[in-house]
Amino acid sequence: MLKESQWIWMDGKMVPWKDANVHVLTHSLHYGMAVFEGIRAYSGPEGTSIFRLAEHTRRLVNSGKVMLMKSPYSEEELMDATCRVVRENNLSSCYIRPLMYVGYGDMGIYARQNPICVSISAWEWGTYLGEEGLSKGIRAKISSFSRFGVNTFLNRAKVSAHYVNSQLAKWEVKMAGYDEAILLDQDGFVAEGPGENIFIVSGGVLRTPALKTVLDGITRNAVQTLAKEMGIPVWEGVLTRDDLYLADEAFFTGTAAELTPIREIDERTIGTGRPGPVTLALQKAFFDVVHGHVKDHSEWRYPVAGRPSGK
Repeated sequence: MLKESQWIWMDGKMVPWKDANVHVLTHSLHYGMAVFEGIRAYSGPEGTSIFRLAEHTRRLVNSGKVMLMKSPYSEEELMDATCRVVRENNLSSCYIRPLMYVGYGDMGIYARQNPICVSISAWEWGTYLGEEGLSKGIRAKISSFSRFGVNTFLNRAKVSAHYVNSQLAKWEVKMAGYDEAILLDQDGFVAEGPGENIFIVSGGVLRTPALKTVLDGITRNAVQTLAKEMGIPVWEGVLTRDDLYLADEAFFTGTAAELTPIREIDERTIGTGRPGPVTLALQKAFFDVVHGHVKDHSEWRYPVAGRPSGK
């Protein structure tokens, strides 16, 4: 269950958590036309900061643009509102969920006159795939459900409806006793997890699927940047199931998953069956940055304190 906070920002107003409701005939509830973001705020020596808030906010607005949903708020207004939600809920570390959706009005697939609404919620939420998974690695299975193709949905947008595909994959492998799913694309090549990008380490090279049928993950980009700075070669391209099975290391990245090692895929032990040296080095570098334990990449830490109070 969610750990409730006190306030949710809805279209410019701070609304008590239990009162943050929409009508049952809200358009997006029926047709899935909504875009969202997952963002984390972390505590550190200099206070609470939000990881790459500008990039997440821009992707939210751009997702809306791709789906013909023009944001009623500027990126700056949304960023201020996000900081306000974290601050007024007195959260030092939390998960943040902005949502842009088609509101109440007309019904039917074509409802272009309905208002575009925005909410921003935040709550305390621990590691998505578990603390043990973060330290020891998880068991993954390739799902029978494929990642949708580039002409089926629009891959650059983070759309609520896309995650029906993810839920089916997740439910399938969880019911089979695994921790997380891996989806292949429509050509049978490795795509991503239900809510994560995937990396492998092979021969000292960090490898990940190219941005063909995967979301352009912000954590994915951060890990690639850190790897290059550490002298680790980074490669994007086509990965096969065999590549996963024969990898020396593997891990997921994402806002919720952060950087979670994978110790097993389809009953095959990955490497030694424990998080490998590259995975551990990147995981440490990532957490050092987001918590502000190092001065590197201060531009990725957006301070919550001192921001305008908003509307």
